[in-house]
Amino acid sequence: MLETSARLLKLLALLQTHRDWAGAELAERLGVTGRTVRRDVDRLRELGYPVHATQGTAGYRLGPGAALPPLLLDDEEAVAVAVGLRSASDGTVAGIEEASLRALTKLEQVLPSRLRHRVRTLRRATVRVGTPDATVEPDALMAVAEACQRHERLRFDYRAHSGATTRRTVEPHSLVHFSRRWYLVAWDVDRDDWRTFRADRISPRTPTGPRFTPRELPEGDVADHLSLRLSARAWPHQAIALLHKSAEDAAAYVWPGMGVIEAVDDHSCQLHVGADTPEALVWMITSVDIDFTLLSGPPELVAALRAQADRCAAALHNFAVNSPAPGFDPMPGGPGLS
Repeated sequence: MLETSARLLKLLALLQTHRDWAGAELAERLGVTGRTVRRDVDRLRELGYPVHATQGTAGYRLGPGAALPPLLLDDEEAVAVAVGLRSASDGTVAGIEEASLRALTKLEQVLPSRLRHRVRTLRRATVRVGTPDATVEPDALMAVAEACQRHERLRFDYRAHSGATTRRTVEPHSLVHFSRRWYLVAWDVDRDDWRTFRADRISPRTPTGPRFTPRELPEGDVADHLSLRLSARAWPHQAIALLHKSAEDAAAYVWPGMGVIEAVDDHSCQLHVGADTPEALVWMITSVDIDFTLLSGPPELVAALRAQADRCAAALHNFAVNSPAPGFDPMPGGPGLS
């Protein structure tokens, strides 16, 4: 039989699944009598958890409370909360860094030594490079998230990259944290098409609009949809490169958000990429350590690729001249690309 504290945690976890529980079913799950379940429910109520009796059956339901009750967390939940608070203190949501640190300090003070050691070990082993590109106001993020959950039309002012502001009306589908930014994937009512919006550029308007029936994304999965939109379609310069590896093997070389891989056959695939400049396209394509053939792209991309090849050839030539090594032949014919 579970100890009282462990049993309370298990009971609370069952009640938090947002469904009605018959007393007999809870007793069977916990391996105790119905009388013990009633006593444990009374203990949870004393701790501030609003456990309501369900009408018509001898059962229970966890309802919303007027005050925040103390949390009962198992080991995995405590570590997850601590790691989440640490991430939030460095994260992309503006204004919650200090509150996250305060909450983390309180939690670490009461963590058992074994869990405190796990949290600190994970923190020391984790390296955070750089800072978020943009932060979003918590109120704006919550307004967007609630509209997604309730399937309500959302109206907002949207600031484009150029600084111009437009008023948009959308049917929000998903709020996604992707590559250090928050994005809203939504059906744009006025443009009659799917659009992706950066959440840090959204200023929601109230009230929200009427409820709607959610649409199916053309790519099915929201991660695939967002990856496609961010990697190619949304950029002013786009290109397609034929990679001389299968799509399955090439996937390990392409990070999320960089590009979209399309299988061709068992030995090749297409990489669709987009960027702000042709030079950025060159860097993205050549950073994939796979032989490739350029299939399409703007004329400026061809010039940028030639310039990159000339720089690399010149670097090898100069290295050979300044630091000759026996048998070293940087490139027959010297620098240049024919």
